Amino acid sequence: MLHKEDTVLVLVDIQGKLARIAENSEFVIQSISNVVQGAKVLNLPILWLEQYPKGLGPTVEEIAQLLPDQKPIEKITFSGYETPVFVEQLEATGRKTVLLAGIETHICVYQTAAHLLANGYEVEVLADCVSSRTAFNSEVGLEKMKQLGAKLTTVEMALFEMQQIAKGDEFKAISKIIK
Repeated sequence: MLHKEDTVLVLVDIQGKLARIAENSEFVIQSISNVVQGAKVLNLPILWLEQYPKGLGPTVEEIAQLLPDQKPIEKITFSGYETPVFVEQLEATGRKTVLLAGIETHICVYQTAAHLLANGYEVEVLADCVSSRTAFNSEVGLEKMKQLGAKLTTVEMALFEMQQIAKGDEFKAISKIIK
């Protein structure tokens, strides 16, 4: 089970033209927007990665505008875990469960998940928050992450799993985001 006290949301490379040409891009970007809003309601730390922004461009505005007080962690490695600043910020959260979202499923999301798992983190991939340029690559990326021990979840499933109870202000806020 996911617990909000032990979970961190990691956003991987939701950038520029690549984010717009990924399979089901509008749906995926909206799902990521929803999970970011829900994570803020639940007070989850959010770590935000960008792959070579000079070349790929910045994070899409729909996501970047939700994180006005944060700066993305710039990387050139496919895996976020190969970037020391990311590892430092992740360790500083003190949390061992990572909710993973981003683009592309079979490259940067997959390699980040593989390194997180190898370094003792539990990884839950938000299946409705990942994509690749082709559905086939995304499917293979998800399958390979599962083979390594990652679990699959969805925005709605993860947020309500961490909420645990159908009452209170957090529940009302999350319900509003999901609808």
